[in-house]
Amino acid sequence: MRQPLMLASLLMLGACASPLPAVDPNMAWVDLKGEGIDLLMAERLDRKRVNDGRYFQVTPGAHELEMRFSFEISGGGGASLMSEPQQLTCDIRIRYDDFKAGERYSIEARPVTMRGHATLYDAERNVLARGKNLRCGSF
Repeated sequence: MRQPLMLASLLMLGACASPLPAVDPNMAWVDLKGEGIDLLMAERLDRKRVNDGRYFQVTPGAHELEMRFSFEISGGGGASLMSEPQQLTCDIRIRYDDFKAGERYSIEARPVTMRGHATLYDAERNVLARGKNLRCGSF
């Protein structure tokens, strides 16, 4: 039983280490960034699962981007701040109507009061949209 689990783990790690595809000049590219050890991964583009969670590459126009943001909170978030840290995960959605071909965008996420906060920026760091938390928990 251990061998299939180890093989699956190694395959997943290999996928994370693979190079990013070439940028298509007819599409918009969206980088994903978390703070420090926090992890922000692409989940769905226009309600369809994406193949690679490290980025979005979208056609010009309007799109709905869904991400999963995992981060650690100290003290487990409960009344006792002396307890072990707890891992929280938030599903976040951002809608933006005006992606442009050949442009580069970024989504940055950070934890704010036990919730994920995500913002979409253009290449000049102008705020274009803010994310909406769909759900957060320790799942």
